[in-house]
Amino acid sequence: MIQIQIPEKVNEIIATLAAAGHEAYAVGGCVRDAVLEREPADWDITTSASPMEVKSLFKKTIDTGLKHGTVTVMLGHEGFEVTTYRVDGVYEDCRHPREVQFTKSLLEDLKRRDFTINAMAYNEAEGLVDAFHGMEDLRSGVIRCVGEAKERFTEDALRMLRAVRFGAQLGFTLEAQTKAAIRELCQNLNKVSAERIQAELVKLLVSPHPEKLQEAWETGITEVILPEFDACMACEQNNPHHRYTVGEHTIHALMQVEADKILRLAMLFHDFGKPRVKTTDAKGVDHFYRHQKVSEEIAEEILRRLKFDNDTMRQVMKLVRYHDDHPALTPSGVRKALHRIGEELFPYYLKVQRADILAQEPKTQAAKLADLEEIEHLFLKILEEKDCFTLKQLAVGGRDLIEAGISEGPVLGEVLSHLLERVIEEPERNEKEWLLEEAVRFYQAKEGPKK
Repeated sequence: MIQIQIPEKVNEIIATLAAAGHEAYAVGGCVRDAVLEREPADWDITTSASPMEVKSLFKKTIDTGLKHGTVTVMLGHEGFEVTTYRVDGVYEDCRHPREVQFTKSLLEDLKRRDFTINAMAYNEAEGLVDAFHGMEDLRSGVIRCVGEAKERFTEDALRMLRAVRFGAQLGFTLEAQTKAAIRELCQNLNKVSAERIQAELVKLLVSPHPEKLQEAWETGITEVILPEFDACMACEQNNPHHRYTVGEHTIHALMQVEADKILRLAMLFHDFGKPRVKTTDAKGVDHFYRHQKVSEEIAEEILRRLKFDNDTMRQVMKLVRYHDDHPALTPSGVRKALHRIGEELFPYYLKVQRADILAQEPKTQAAKLADLEEIEHLFLKILEEKDCFTLKQLAVGGRDLIEAGISEGPVLGEVLSHLLERVIEEPERNEKEWLLEEAVRFYQAKEGPKK
């Protein structure tokens, strides 16, 4: 008999419902994760009790979704969703049932769930309820629909992307019928909201296996939700620096950065402009001039389409813009790069560059990695010596320049930019006295002699 560890408060809820004559089990993803000895994100409970019966048994509850049978039971400061066994009615929009009916049958409730590994229930009195061989699929590393795959995906189109996402999170493969059904029905993903697509795509990207994005491509999912990636998969790179198509290079690059949302999104988009700018010279060598700028524009289109927040957009777009930035291997060259990219994102830029290099032709990597190591060394030295590379770090500000006789307006910004350029080249010049003298000299030369 399989035994899993259930938190004390979850057992308390199950025991309270059982004492009142109701069935109750932990169910779904929490059971799956507990079997796999992973920490469940939350614990869901299913019960034969009606929502009103659940509410009557606990001091504090929240009506989370009474229409769908869900009550949140509060124990201390923790909330646990308790949902009545239910049977879904007709699905009208490839996402939601028009109505649900409550049932007293646990089996009927489990039958409506998406995948076998998510259709198991457990309590300490009866152990594991596994009517659809979820344990077998867990052991085999398989994502399989409960019942007919086409039915499950017709009910809720998002399940198709979730299938690939679960595979990426767990390192599992899609069962053949499940994969075939996705290929047949993937166009239904057009009916799913951008916000839900975004959430599943990010989970896939930050999973231990972002390379499963290729499975999303093989099944036709990306053709619907990310057609720009399909263009990359079809784009050859006949160039001494590359050995893969743009899409294959992208997948290899994703695998070379840590599971961070900003980094993985930047690696996903960094070369999306290449198919649009590709040229081939007389020798048959492919070139991708200006692909950085076009990739940034495409990244912005996609991030807006998928309703990402502004801060994520800002960071990802900037990393895409500068992913191929190659500063001079000098202190001033790296200070200029720091000014362009910003101190906040510079460590990310270094990781993006390293991942990009490691996904290229191996014979070209050593020299590029050596240059990158030198840039990182200079970056750390610049921070240690507190060199100036931003206006904020200048020893003078706008008020100081106005007091020195420089007019307000656009010219003030020009003077400050000039001073910053000088200090980036010569950090020892970042002294108030010298900066004011240089500011007046530059201003007078620009404005010309007074009449």
